[in-house]
Amino acid sequence: MSLSSLFGFLLGLVLFLGSIAMSTDQYGTFVDWPSLLMVLGGTVASAFMSYQSRYVILAFKTIGWMFRKPKSTREGLNTEIMRLIKWAYLVQQKGLPALENEIKSLQNDDGLLDYCLTVVMTAHKPEDLRAMMETAVESEFERRTVPVQVLRMMASTSPAFGMIGTLVGLVVMLQNFGADMSAIGSGLSLALITTLYGIVFARLFYLPAANKLQQKEEIQRFRNYLVAEGLLMLAEKRGPRFMQDRLNSFLDPSIHFNIDKQMGK
Repeated sequence: MSLSSLFGFLLGLVLFLGSIAMSTDQYGTFVDWPSLLMVLGGTVASAFMSYQSRYVILAFKTIGWMFRKPKSTREGLNTEIMRLIKWAYLVQQKGLPALENEIKSLQNDDGLLDYCLTVVMTAHKPEDLRAMMETAVESEFERRTVPVQVLRMMASTSPAFGMIGTLVGLVVMLQNFGADMSAIGSGLSLALITTLYGIVFARLFYLPAANKLQQKEEIQRFRNYLVAEGLLMLAEKRGPRFMQDRLNSFLDPSIHFNIDKQMGK
């Protein structure tokens, strides 16, 4: 679990609710189901009208994934380099066909690595392999960031539906002006609460989830480029120490990989 994301969300929620609690004891005033229905219903309907349903569903799941620990981390990059260098020693001893067993042992959720390893086993030229793997990395990144676009659209649409609710509330209030005073209060409440809901959902849910997913996928793309570069060097039959120096150029100096240290030499 990503503790920083959870802490930020809880802090924002506590500060928001705490400010309400310090301002009034009429907490029920801030719960208005018609306003909630107008903002959420309008935002969700707009999302399904704008994007394929699978991407909208993924976007909602992403809000929950915001609290998950990312797959690719600084420590994980060192692990990736260690695996690539072990494969380099394997290729030195037994040749590229020895990687076939490694392909079979890969986890099913890492389809990109599976694809890149498969094309490395072919007799394609290094420049062709590079083009294929770069295309695969960029294509996966584009597919996986479509929910980011959905969430950002929802973040911009939610306050707009809040304003629509404000207009509806004003219409209700003006229709009852001078007649039923209780209806005027109900219309004014609808007018203000919908705007509040629209902004809160946009800034506390949709936009943070979009930014978090964008950052996770950019880190994953960086990891994929590092792995693709390592696999390309395997195809070129580069030595492990050359691979170490080349792959370390991707990393912060504080986390450079060291063959002697990591492999007990």
